[in-house]
Amino acid sequence: MSTHRAKFAIGEIVHHRLFDYRGVIIDVDPQFQGTEQWYDTVARSRPPKDQPWYHVLVHDATHQTYVAERNLEPDSVQNEPINHPFVSILFDEFSGGAYTVKGKAN
Repeated sequence: MSTHRAKFAIGEIVHHRLFDYRGVIIDVDPQFQGTEQWYDTVARSRPPKDQPWYHVLVHDATHQTYVAERNLEPDSVQNEPINHPFVSILFDEFSGGAYTVKGKAN
């Protein structure tokens, strides 16, 4: 079992290295939690399964993605919020380049 700590946190804005999109982290799995079929079909770059994977709301879209940590990097667009219909449902505010989870004290 991996002891790799997650590099990104819920509410943090990230950039996908391969597919060039921005998004916000909404959940973190300590290791891959999908099916083998999904991994074989979708994860074509074969990222490690024993490191963190992230659920990400995609900017200017209505879907979310499941992304291996190695395919994410900090977002270079400073202080630009994410446009996604679920942002206002999951987060209270956007400040300092990240979102605050609804109901969570700062």
